[in-house]
Parts: sequence; structure tokens; C-alpha cells
Amino acid sequence: MDPPAPETLMRALELLNYLGALDDEGEMTDLGSKMSSFPLDPQLSMMLICSPDYGCSNEIVTIAACLSVPQIFMRPKENGKAADIAKAQFAHPDGDHLTLLTVFQAYEQIPQSERKKWCWDNFINDRSISSAESVRNQLLGIMRNADLPLVSNDIDNINYYTNIRQALTAGLFMQVGYKQRDGTYLTIKDNQKVSIHPSSVLDNKPQWLLFEEFTLTSKNFIRTLTTTNVDWLVEVAPHYFDLSNFPECEAKAELELAYRKLAHRK
Repeated sequence: MDPPAPETLMRALELLNYLGALDDEGEMTDLGSKMSSFPLDPQLSMMLICSPDYGCSNEIVTIAACLSVPQIFMRPKENGKAADIAKAQFAHPDGDHLTLLTVFQAYEQIPQSERKKWCWDNFINDRSISSAESVRNQLLGIMRNADLPLVSNDIDNINYYTNIRQALTAGLFMQVGYKQRDGTYLTIKDNQKVSIHPSSVLDNKPQWLLFEEFTLTSKNFIRTLTTTNVDWLVEVAPHYFDLSNFPECEAKAELELAYRKLAHRK
């Protein structure tokens, strides 16, 4: 095996440092030790560890499990329109992570004997969602071993989805896109021009969004997206959104305003 490129290694160390898994000397922190017990990307581990603070650890476990398996939604070319209609039943206006949660919650309500047919009728990959259920059970066991409370808010609570989005933000704050005045998106800090992937359920072009994946095809796409809020970003990661070394961009003014609001609240 070839060693990773130095830039890739530095980027990984930087990510772990910003997440709090490594200290400034490169030593693993207590948080990093807890994160390492999860067989997941560091951002997903961070989301799980923070999720009890937002009262939604059961939901974040479900989302992490769905992100750890191959694509759950199928879109065969010959049935693209029917697949889109089926997916729209589960689409959440705040994004793809909550859409995955919605489809998994629907799947769990279906009797075991009817699940294969239900998946077929709804263009769901039966093998993927079944694997997600297995991964979820493993993650629940790790959460219990780590003494992380498994909690949920009432689904009728006005903050049910807001709290989940805040927990997602706690892990994905380094993967943020900002909509500029011309309607295009730039990734924060990198200032990469990106487009929302056509597979996303997000069609309202929010000001701030989290993304799970950056893909380069004919152009730069970000996929698996959820809306976020600039106030949440400066609360969970003031060390990352440090304005003293933040690149000049349209988002900087919004961040400055959010910091002033945060200082006023304190």
C-alpha cells in the first residue's frame, strides 16, 4: 500500500484536532478515545456523542446507520419518474439526513413478512436498509457501553427536527456550504464553488447547509444535505469559525453578525 499524501494526512489531523479528538500536541484526548470506540467516520462519532445533549440520540444513531450502508434509495433509469415519486413520500423539507430517518422509521413499522414487497414498491434497496438496521443495533450497543443515554424527543414536539439538525451540525460543522447573492454555493473556508446534487430532496436553496459528501463529476457536487443555521455553527465550533484567520467571503459578514448576537445573549 502506498502511504497517504502528506496533504491528506495533514487534513485528517486537522479535522481530528477541530473535532477535539487530538490536542495541540497530537495526543488523543478523552473525547478522541470515546470517538475511537465507534467504527465510523470521526464526524459521525462526534454526532453520536453530542446527540444526548440535544435529546435525540436514538434518531442520530438511525441516521449514522443509514449513512454507513450503500444508497438506500434506488433510481433505475427505466423507472426514474416512479422512483422520484416514491422518494417524495419520505422527503423532509430540511434535507436528506432527515429523509433517511423518515424512511427508516417507516420501514420499522412494516411487519417483517411484508418488508421485501414494501421495499420493492417504494424503490428502497432492501439489502441496504436491512444492513442499516443491523448497524444500528451494533451502534446502540456501543452507546450503552459508553454510558451515552439513548433518548428521543416527542415527535410532535416543535423542536423535534430542529434538535436533530443541531446534533448533525455538531459533527458536520467543517462541511458547510453558504449560498452567495448570485445563488451559487461556496464551501466554507475552502471557497470551492459547488452545486447541490440532483439526488437531494432539498429544493429551497437554504442560506446555510451541511453536506456529507463532496463529489467531482462534470462539476463539483455536494450530496446528502441538511439545512443548518449560522447561530448554531458559531455556538458549536467557535474555534473553527475563528474570524481572525477566516478567508474573505460573503459568509464572513453573516458569521460576524452571529458572533455579535451570541455575545449579546451571554
